[in-house]
Amino acid sequence: MPPNTDTVLYEKRDRVAWVTLNRPEAMNALNPEISLGIKEAIDEATADDDVLVVVLIGNGGRAFCAGMDLKWRAQEDAAGGTDMSGDDVGPGTGLDAVGQCPKPVIAAIDGYALAGGMQLSNRCDIRLATRKSRFGMPEARRALAAVGVEDTPELFTTPGEAAWILLTGGHMTAERAHQNGLVQVLVEDRDELITATEELAGEIKLCAPLAIRAIKETLRTKRNMPAPNPGQTELDKLAELTFEVKEVNNNSEDRLEGPLAFAEKRDPNWKNR
Repeated sequence: MPPNTDTVLYEKRDRVAWVTLNRPEAMNALNPEISLGIKEAIDEATADDDVLVVVLIGNGGRAFCAGMDLKWRAQEDAAGGTDMSGDDVGPGTGLDAVGQCPKPVIAAIDGYALAGGMQLSNRCDIRLATRKSRFGMPEARRALAAVGVEDTPELFTTPGEAAWILLTGGHMTAERAHQNGLVQVLVEDRDELITATEELAGEIKLCAPLAIRAIKETLRTKRNMPAPNPGQTELDKLAELTFEVKEVNNNSEDRLEGPLAFAEKRDPNWKNR
C-alpha cells in the first residue's frame, strides 16, 4: 500500500513510481515519519510488477533532503535516546529501503542533498541534479560519524574528492559533483530535471526488467562482496552469489523475446517473466 503519511507522496505514471519527499518546510529532513514513508513507498514499488523504475525527488525546490532532522535528534538526546541506527523507527530506515530496492532507483536532485540526504541519493543507482544543487556530508561538524563513509568513496572518480567532502563537512557544487562522477546528468533547472528524469526512465524501460534486476543485484553484490572461499577467485564467488537471479532471467520468456525481436526487426514485448 502507498505511504501512510503526507510527508511522502507516491504516484505511478507510465510504469514509473515517483516518490516525493514532502516536508518542504523542513527541507525534507529525515525523521521517523518521513523515513518510514520512504520505506513504505519503496515496498509498494517493489511489490508492483507494473513498476519498472523508481524516482526519488524532493518537494519545494530548496532541498532534495537536508539529512537527519537535528531538532528531532536533539529532542531524542534530551529524552535519553541514543540509537542512531536504521531500525524500524529511525531515520536510517528509508536509506536502507532505497539501497535494497531491486528495481532501478533514480535520484532527481534539486537543491541541497546534505548528510543523510546525500546518503539517500548515494543509495540510488543514478543521480541527476540541477545546477543550483549542493552536496555535503557535514556530520563531523555535529559530532556525528557519517554512516555514508562506507559507500561514498566509490561514487567519486578520485579518493581525494570523497575525503574532501567527508573530512571538511563543506558543500560541493553540482558542477563539481558532476565532474567527479557523483552526478551523472547535470541540468539547468527543475523543469529540465523532470524532463531528463523522464527520458532516463524511458531508456531504462527499453531494457528487459528481469535482466535489469539481475544486473543491479550483481552490482550490489560486487560492492558488498564477502571473501572468496579458499582457492576461489573473486569472480567465481560473484558468479556463485548471483547465480539464482541470473538463472531467473536466463530461463524467462523475455530472454527468448529479446533475440527474436531483434531478428524480426521490431521492438521487444517484455512480459517480466
